[in-house]
Amino acid sequence: MTPVWARKSTLVLLIAVLALAVFGTTTQNWITVTLDPNQVGQTAGGQNALTVQGSKAATAVTALALVALAGGLAASIAGRIARWVITVIVVLAAAGIIAAAATVLADPLAAAQGSIAAATGVSGSSAGAAVTAFPVIAVVVGILLALGALLIIPAGRYWKSRTKYDGAAYGAAAGSSATAAGPVDEIDSWDRLSRGDDPT
Repeated sequence: MTPVWARKSTLVLLIAVLALAVFGTTTQNWITVTLDPNQVGQTAGGQNALTVQGSKAATAVTALALVALAGGLAASIAGRIARWVITVIVVLAAAGIIAAAATVLADPLAAAQGSIAAATGVSGSSAGAAVTAFPVIAVVVGILLALGALLIIPAGRYWKSRTKYDGAAYGAAAGSSATAAGPVDEIDSWDRLSRGDDPT
């Protein structure tokens, strides 16, 4: 009996949910910037506060989350060798998410410079920057995503998958049955061809 954690549907859903959770954090405010009073007048509306979404503070996180999501979905139909490749890809994507979010946590002002420049027209300006909880959430979920991806390898031993050899064996058996039953018509011949069996 397949353990709950090793079920294909459970593991694929877990990876998909975690990847979407990371993607969701990038739509939220990661950094709150307090602008230099001398530059407030240059911003739209003269506001002295600026919020920076995760998609702008760490642009790589959005793309890596989508890579992880695609990898998790691909694992559901992949063969044994392909699952190893997918695991490596998802783990690397998770590592990239963790690194990008950690960079924002380490230096939020540097991560916000692009948004500050877009708002004020001045690059390299001085301002105060404070991070919200979302970069931390991205790091935590990224770690869980990497661990979930590593489960693909042991869980894959419980997953049944048909190969081209299974299909060939099925086609041969079906062809033998059809031959034993008598002559085949044109439709039966096409069916046997589609299964990889040569009716000639």
